[in-house]
Amino acid sequence: MSIQSTPQRPSLIERVRRSDLWWSFSHSVPARFAAVLLTVLVLSAFLAPLIAPQNPYDAMQLDMWKSELPPIWVEGSEWPYILGTDTQARDMLSVMLYGTRTSLLIGLAAVSFSLLIGLSFGLIAGYFGGVVDNLLMRIGDVVLSIPTILIAILVSAIVRQMLPPDLREIGASAVLVLAITLSGWVQYARTVRAQTIVERGKEYVMAARLLRVPPRRVMVKHILPNTLTPVFVAATLSFGMAILTEATLSFLGIGMPPGQPSLGTLIRIGNQYLFSGMWWIVIFPVMQLCLLVISVNLLGDWLRDALNPKLR
Repeated sequence: MSIQSTPQRPSLIERVRRSDLWWSFSHSVPARFAAVLLTVLVLSAFLAPLIAPQNPYDAMQLDMWKSELPPIWVEGSEWPYILGTDTQARDMLSVMLYGTRTSLLIGLAAVSFSLLIGLSFGLIAGYFGGVVDNLLMRIGDVVLSIPTILIAILVSAIVRQMLPPDLREIGASAVLVLAITLSGWVQYARTVRAQTIVERGKEYVMAARLLRVPPRRVMVKHILPNTLTPVFVAATLSFGMAILTEATLSFLGIGMPPGQPSLGTLIRIGNQYLFSGMWWIVIFPVMQLCLLVISVNLLGDWLRDALNPKLR
């Protein structure tokens, strides 16, 4: 008598490899290029304490007589300063790795908080409608009527003045996250609201209401999973914009302080020496910022097309 063995469920890796999303990724050259580039940038940034030739935060490692050295392929350079040094004798490669990590963390935190606020407001507005919907959406309309960078500048300037002077540099990253969050939650809220209005009229939501399921459970357990696809695409594209916003604020002097370098801070400092012959102080941070934003945007464009059923 033979015993039939039950078929084993494919592993998570196998299911991913069989998915349409993986097929689309493996057949998209820009997506693969962007994924590799972003992986290299992210890993090198977060492994900066291990791979960077120098810790730019440690004053004991800075030799002031080695400041303003050119890149290694230019006459007058010195090993191991591959990309040269700035006016504070900081190794450009090291300070770029640490600055990239700061920009990534600020962008990720800002997008996460914007996503949390936008999801909450969008679900509430779309599910309850009426006065609640009008109030939340009018607040969103007011935010959208003001340029994003202006909101970020106003919030950053106001919060900085409210903080004690000794806490302004310490809380600079938190102020930037707050400024970018308050200007970026609206797009998520409007997207989730539109999806929620569609979902709340379907049979499964009406059945849950008849069974007197609490509204919070209906929104979180039933409606929210069906609204995440367009939100994730928007979040991916907004991640690059958040990094650019942080760089813009730091370039204007109301972002990260010089002692806590981000890419925007490095560009602002290097811009002062661009016409004095020390081009590497500004060119390399600009290139790093461009590569970072381009890789994120390419992945966002691919994800938007891959999740669009009309393009399959």
